[in-house]
Amino acid sequence: MSSQLALKSRIGSTQSLSKMFRAQEMIASAHIAKAREAAFNAKPYSDTISETMVSLVSHVHDVDHPIFRKEKNNNHVAAFAITADRGMAGAYTSNVIRQTENLLARLDEQGKIPQLYVFGRRGASHYRYRSRDMEKSWEGDSDHPSVEAAREISSALLDAYMRPKEEGGVSELYIVYTEFINLVSQKVRVLRMLPIELVNDGSIPGSLMANSASLDPQQPSINPLYTFEPTADAVLDTVLPRYVMSRIYECLLTSAASETASRQNAMHAATENAGKLIKDLTRRLNAARQAQITQELTEIISSADALKKNKK
Repeated sequence: MSSQLALKSRIGSTQSLSKMFRAQEMIASAHIAKAREAAFNAKPYSDTISETMVSLVSHVHDVDHPIFRKEKNNNHVAAFAITADRGMAGAYTSNVIRQTENLLARLDEQGKIPQLYVFGRRGASHYRYRSRDMEKSWEGDSDHPSVEAAREISSALLDAYMRPKEEGGVSELYIVYTEFINLVSQKVRVLRMLPIELVNDGSIPGSLMANSASLDPQQPSINPLYTFEPTADAVLDTVLPRYVMSRIYECLLTSAASETASRQNAMHAATENAGKLIKDLTRRLNAARQAQITQELTEIISSADALKKNKK
């Protein structure tokens, strides 16, 4: 049985951890409402501009623009993973890294060469520790990303996409992020942002084509007709940066809300587990104290009996 001093030490350290877990849970609870509102507010604009882009692409098949067609002999692709800057968020970052590794493995099987971009200190540290090359990484404010950060990231990724193969450009752009569904459910998703393609529902398996438009052959949609001024290329050149910027910013915001919710859930579970551990340690401490008292009483009674026998 553990000594009382060791049990008291463990109880004290667990109580300190419990207070820290509780404080982190309260902080996350205070931030989750704002993070959730920001993510939900950004989604309508991002969805609208994505639908607009799909509709535009469906009317400009005779235009050779990078937004929906890239050089076929370029097998370099960009993969952008959104992780957390801080820990204590449960399996949030590990789930993103696992899905990123699955994406990189699938790209390798297809004969493509992925270029890795990472947002978040935890993800960047993970790949640095494993000596995995990263084209670029960003750190700071993963739980409340700014527009400036989204603009810097979108500029770097779009620049890599628009460069030709000879200058190190990529032909595809993927994003791995965590979608905020509700406070208890967050799901890691893989989004192929560029190039945009129109495919029939179910024609491309897996999550790599999560960004592709689903066209139901049984219920064809009626797309509006467009007149481009001055030209279709000029319009697409103007819309493309806005599209990339809006999608990346939405992914950052929904990932931030997911990170905060994961941290709240993880700290709540940690606080409960700490309470259970304290109860168990307290029970063991009481048992050890009772055993010591019983032993001392036994020794006193034995000594008293020995004295009585000696007197006789």
